[in-house]
Amino acid sequence: MPGCIFYFDLGSPYAYLTAERIDDALPEQALWQPISLGGLFKANGRSSWALAGDDSRQGGIAEVERRARDYGLEAVRWPQAWPTNYLYAMRAATYAFQVGRGREFTIEALRDAFVRGDDLAIEENVLQTAERAGLDAEAVAAAARDPEIKLALRTATDAAHALGVIGVPTIAVGERLFWGDDRLHDAARALAASGGRAE
Repeated sequence: MPGCIFYFDLGSPYAYLTAERIDDALPEQALWQPISLGGLFKANGRSSWALAGDDSRQGGIAEVERRARDYGLEAVRWPQAWPTNYLYAMRAATYAFQVGRGREFTIEALRDAFVRGDDLAIEENVLQTAERAGLDAEAVAAAARDPEIKLALRTATDAAHALGVIGVPTIAVGERLFWGDDRLHDAARALAASGGRAE
């Protein structure tokens, strides 16, 4: 088992904030694992803060934008329809990891969503992201409809839920879970203390 796993969904702006900083923050490279946040919400009976009313939504958006500034990242630009259905994009991400381009696709997709403001619920946008990440668009389109890819994403989501993951981004260091981009340095300290071994 790897010493550290980064669980993410492309619809999460906090996952974007984590993905941009994780390599610099951790003492070793994490395994990046795409999971379905919608699947987690369903399993846990929860929903997104962005759907909890105007106060929650506006407060959350302001907090994401503040953190991006504090981290020295580009200004956040929100997709017009956010949050929306990212299942197709997450299946594409699952395929990208299977063929060795997962990190490239994920970073490109998160920047498309939260720096360029592209809606990743639109298939064409996802396929353009895939091409920029070095993937074949036709292969990605086929994979996103492949029952085995769908099962792989569902299985990864179920496994994360069984581990105790309730949201993204979450970093698992052995059996310890660090939920939220603001727990990144806590995860780094735990990983350093463990010597990079799963506990």
